[in-house]
Amino acid sequence: MNGTAHAAFGAATGFVVANTFQTSPSTTLLLVGLGGVSGLIPDLDIDGSLRGKITISHNVVRTVAQLIGVLMIFYSIYGGNGTEKWLGLGIGLAMMVVSSMIKQKHMLTITGVGVLVGGFSLQESWLILLGIYILIASFVSHRSYTHSILGVIFFGIIASRLESSLGIDGVFYTCLAGYISHLIADLKILPFNKRGIKLFLPISSKEI
Repeated sequence: MNGTAHAAFGAATGFVVANTFQTSPSTTLLLVGLGGVSGLIPDLDIDGSLRGKITISHNVVRTVAQLIGVLMIFYSIYGGNGTEKWLGLGIGLAMMVVSSMIKQKHMLTITGVGVLVGGFSLQESWLILLGIYILIASFVSHRSYTHSILGVIFFGIIASRLESSLGIDGVFYTCLAGYISHLIADLKILPFNKRGIKLFLPISSKEI
């Protein structure tokens, strides 16, 4: 199922929760938005458009890093002396080599680190956990751990902490239901899915 459909199902769960809690129009809008985002979250494990939408282009990072590397090399040659000169040259060359290997999939890892640092800076536990989730998603294969019961539990903890932080009833149920709606839509029993999900990882890798 494509991202638009997952977002729509997630948004629908947010609307149902909002009506159940009889929330205000502004809170309803928030819950619908959170549901839509939660419905997309499991697909952070795929190297595709969703990753690109939450990360800046790897080409931008690569270009900036290479320019900084070049500037460091020139500065070291013309402004440095002794050990400082060779250290600057080494760092500059290293930046150019490493940046040349950056791909879009690496940007999700960098994003996860950024979210993690932001969580520690703001002292928000849900943001710290989200950073860890994004880091994990950047390394696992598609439809594996983010599409499993472990993924549901971990995201449920994030949702619980987010609700506590916002102080808005319904946030937990919206995020959790939106996430679960994605997994249900990806089940192999549905006729439009060629693949299923490995719901019981790491106990079983069987697709259902």
